[in-house]
Amino acid sequence: MRAPDFLQSTQASYDAIAEAYAAEHPDSLAGRPLERALLTAFVELVRAPGVPGSPPVADVGSGPGYVTARLHEAGLPVFGIDASPRMVALARRAHPELRFHVGSMTALDLPDETLGGIVALYSIIHVPDDHLPAAFAEFRRVLLPGAPVLLGFQSGDEDGHRRLTERYGQEIALDYYWRTPDTVAAHLAEAGLELHARVLREPGPGEKLPRAFLLARRPGRVPREV
Repeated sequence: MRAPDFLQSTQASYDAIAEAYAAEHPDSLAGRPLERALLTAFVELVRAPGVPGSPPVADVGSGPGYVTARLHEAGLPVFGIDASPRMVALARRAHPELRFHVGSMTALDLPDETLGGIVALYSIIHVPDDHLPAAFAEFRRVLLPGAPVLLGFQSGDEDGHRRLTERYGQEIALDYYWRTPDTVAAHLAEAGLELHARVLREPGPGEKLPRAFLLARRPGRVPREV
């Protein structure tokens, strides 16, 4: 089955800039205390009573792997998924103790109801509006009842789109979509995911747009183990 055009261009673009991107962003959370705090909240929600055992967590759009590594350091069983084979190779090199594989959030190669949580920081920004419902439907499908989702994305007063044709001296075709929290929350609700919290921060140094973060969950609870 042929991959969607947006996925092919995203793969090719990140393959082209992977080395430079990973060198510039070895750990973008190091200087972002709010993001780190939200990740801590996500970890606590994954560990909330009612989810038996230790189901794995997926970092979707894992890039160089620094978010995956932080979740691992927090004690979660976690693996990374990224559309770019080159980015996956770099993540494996930087974090050989962790598992990373190539995949798309619109068609996750995972069984139903197997994940204890999903983190997707700045990865839905490359998914067009008409493919976002499929991505969130996949999130709901693979999550256990009660499991959380943490999203991070560029935001603004209204939705917008931009295509970059050059980065790090490489010719690319990479689409960026920024959306209001209400837009993304509506897509989550349509997919059957319940909103738990929303956070909006102003642009930091070098940033042009606000950053939005949504915590959601798949409804229901897993019965306790006896």
